[in-house]
Amino acid sequence: VQLVESGGGLVQPGGSLKLSCAASRFTFSNYEMSWYRQAPGKARELVASITSTGGRINYADSVKGRFTISRDNAKNTVYLQMNSLKPEDTAVYYCNSATIVALYGYWGQGTQVTVSS
Repeated sequence: VQLVESGGGLVQPGGSLKLSCAASRFTFSNYEMSWYRQAPGKARELVASITSTGGRINYADSVKGRFTISRDNAKNTVYLQMNSLKPEDTAVYYCNSATIVALYGYWGQGTQVTVSS
């Protein structure tokens, strides 16, 4: 299993970022995928999930209406479009599958998102 997150950075409040996660070494199209985040001193939290075909999507209440998760199974990639960013969105963002976590305990390196003026 390999998951490589990218696209993070420093952005002003109200700005946007699009995160990408390139998956390899497993059959990506078979797995529901999620984005998680972990802010300093806080537990990792689930941000958004998308089923293997993209037919069902769920968001944490804190990001509904601002974030959009999507996937491209042909490219083995899952995305997170983040709009109207707030300072409280500052965190390291990770993509993963609950199944992969349960089976392998694997996490990628994540990508840092910092929202600050």
